[in-house]
Amino acid sequence: MGWLERLFGTRPRVQPAHVDDTNFQAEVVNSDLPVLLDVWSPYCGPCQQLEPIVMKLAARFQGRVKVAEVNAREAPRTMRKLGITATPTVVYFRRGREVARTEGFRGEAWHAEIIETELLGGATG
Repeated sequence: MGWLERLFGTRPRVQPAHVDDTNFQAEVVNSDLPVLLDVWSPYCGPCQQLEPIVMKLAARFQGRVKVAEVNAREAPRTMRKLGITATPTVVYFRRGREVARTEGFRGEAWHAEIIETELLGGATG
């Protein structure tokens, strides 16, 4: 337990990496770590519900999985390339290749299971 957790009872907030059309290749495809990419859009209720879950996953898997987010409206080329048709969509990448995808809101356990089985090969978090 770190000093911030002892002092405040919580872990410091881990921020997802911001992805857009200019850095998708560097942040996702060329990442040394597996990547969870949260695709969201403004005014999307389910996207807002998913945000705290994404933050928890970023903290839980810090150093083992890169958690990234992209505003679909600000990355039209990336959305076309990935074939994104709805938000929220979460896309999972390992070694620069998509290995799983889910559309719509899913809970933390759903995403953690995909991370553990598809990205980390059964390692527990």
